[in-house]
Amino acid sequence: MFSFLKGNSISTTELQQMLNSKPVVIDVREKAEFTTGHIPSAKNIPLGKMSSYQLKENKPVYVICQSGMRSRQAVKKLKAKGIDAINVKGGMSAWRGAVRGGKL
Repeated sequence: MFSFLKGNSISTTELQQMLNSKPVVIDVREKAEFTTGHIPSAKNIPLGKMSSYQLKENKPVYVICQSGMRSRQAVKKLKAKGIDAINVKGGMSAWRGAVRGGKL
């Protein structure tokens, strides 16, 4: 169904195992959602601001939202800019790791 993402997504468990290597994590939820709880190292760039935002990363960027729908859209936009973006399947709804902010 989402063949354009084949090979361009990881699970929340896989991302959690990578956190010690300090991956670039972008949370595309709105600020109010982000403040209710987010991955401690995540940067908040709401999906609506993604097209105008310029990332200066030379390594993969992991994109997360609440369920995985907005992050898929963000990955598509970032890939169009030539950025190696990877969707985090299931989003924060599936995240079982540490969070900063409120409780999910």
